[in-house]
Parts: sequence; structure tokens; C-alpha cells
Amino acid sequence: MTGIKQAGEKKLMLFSGRAHPQLAHEVARELGTEITPTDLRDFANGEIYVRFAESVRGSDAFVIQSHTSPVNSWIMEQLIMVDALKRASARRITVVAPFFGYARQDKKHRGREPISARLMADLFLAAGADRIMAVDLHTAQIQGFFDGPVDHLHALPLLAEHVTRHVGTGPLTVVAPDAGRVRVAERWTDRLSSPLAIIHKRRDAERPDQVSVHEVVGEVAGRTCVIIDDMIDTGGTVLRAAEALTARGATQVIAAATHGVLSGDALERLEKANLAQLVITNTLPTPSGFSPGGLVVLSIAPLLARAIREVFLEGSVTSLFEGEP
Repeated sequence: MTGIKQAGEKKLMLFSGRAHPQLAHEVARELGTEITPTDLRDFANGEIYVRFAESVRGSDAFVIQSHTSPVNSWIMEQLIMVDALKRASARRITVVAPFFGYARQDKKHRGREPISARLMADLFLAAGADRIMAVDLHTAQIQGFFDGPVDHLHALPLLAEHVTRHVGTGPLTVVAPDAGRVRVAERWTDRLSSPLAIIHKRRDAERPDQVSVHEVVGEVAGRTCVIIDDMIDTGGTVLRAAEALTARGATQVIAAATHGVLSGDALERLEKANLAQLVITNTLPTPSGFSPGGLVVLSIAPLLARAIREVFLEGSVTSLFEGEP
């Protein structure tokens, strides 16, 4: 039998979808438990079948699934797993989505657009989820979309510790790649005791992946610049930011992000950026064949395991929310 038992009848059970099983097994090792055996397969027409090999009645169930490509399939698989747990009488169900899909669609930019992040929260609630756990949501307001507890974890301490150890002794500047990341960048500046620079950019509303960098605001000449973001998708933002910083006299440029989405030809773009290091976590699987020089992948498993343990033991996860040591 799998799972961790506490005094009495309480039992933790860990479940993993097929999107990123390596991360789920790392979390299990950190917790000293195993992934509950689950029959997960596709029917010929693409529909998903789920059945748990053990009784889950009365358990505190944690379902790990990162919403990587193909995003819609893995979201649907996690929803079905939650539904199966609910119908099998799990006591409490926590959705663990290290990368929460559709988080960028958290508001309407123009008329006749959806708020897909809210729809995602509604779907998990309807499936039977009692709680959601995610790492570095694109915007904090998404926590209010779910009618229940949301454990919003932060990778800042993990990323910042690596940067501190590996950037050398030269002067350091934290760089927000756009105005929307300034608040996150300010937390980095507090932690690293470094000044802040901001890159002013404008997106084309008709072509959301196209970014035009206009100017760099802040001191970057002769300094190591650390571009921070919650995710790197196509790599366009990082490429143009690195070009702008180099043109302004930065000695080297490092990019640090929680989620390495790395879609399409991101590899080619990031190679052109001439980064000293690209630092991400393993909230998402790294695409096969993706190995640019200076790529560093840090494990988020200890953070997830600690949060899962605290939730299971009814402990405090406040420090994890706030990105404290």
C-alpha cells in the first residue's frame, strides 16, 4: 500500500498524471512515499481512461500534473483523476499544478474575450477539488478565482540562491522585462540588495508574441544583469531584453524564470541571446534535445514536498507563499 499515515486514520496519497512523471517521483522521494499505481490510458478516439489500483477512501489525495504541451489533454486528464477520486470517497483532494495552464488569460484585454484562468478554477471545483497548489501563478489575482484554499508557492528563494552563488563578485542589477514584472523584480532586489532596471516594451495586440523594446530604465552599464520572469515561452522577450541590455553596456546577462515553457523555436532565439546562464526550474519537462550552453534546471520538488507535508499535517505554509527562506 502506498501513502503516508499519521496517527489515527489520516492518510496521504500521491497521484501523478502522465504529463511530467519525473517531477512527481521526485516529490514522492522527498516525502518518503510512492506514487499510487493508476491505470491511465487513451481510447482510440483520444478519450482518457482513469482507474486507481488501490482504495482511496478517506485519503488526503494530492494529484500532481504540470500543464505542459499538449496542455488541453493533460488538464483533462487531471480533471478526470479528480472526479475519480471524488467518486471513490477521497476525504480531501488537492490539485497540484506546478505550472497552472491558461494563467496568462486572467483578464479581458479586449471585448469578446474569455477569462480562461477563471474557467480553469471553475472546472477543478466542479470536478471535486478542495484545494489548489501552484508555483508562481502569472498573476496573484488568480488565487481569487477558486472558491477554496489556493497555495501559491514561490520559486524566488531557489532561483535567487543559485544566482547569488554563481554570478561572481561584480555589481548586479535585477531587470524587469516589462512593467508587469516590476513587483516581482522588487522582491528580487530586496533579496539580493541590488538596484532595479526596467525594460519598456510594447506588445502588438494583434500579434501577442511580438515584442518591441523601446528603452532600458536604470543602471546596467558594466554590471551583470539578471532578467527575471515567471515564464519563458517563445524566448522573444528574453532575446530582445538581452540585446537591449548588451547595447547599453551590460557585462553579462542572465535570465531566471520559474517555468521553462520553451515553445516552438525558443531554442534558436535563446541561443542568439548569448546568455551567460539561463536558469529555470523543473515545473515543466525540458524539451528533448534542448541543451543550450549555460542552461541550469533547478528542482522544485523539495518546495512542493514541503508544502504538501504542511497541508497534510495542517501546518503553516505562509513562508512558502511569501517566498521566505
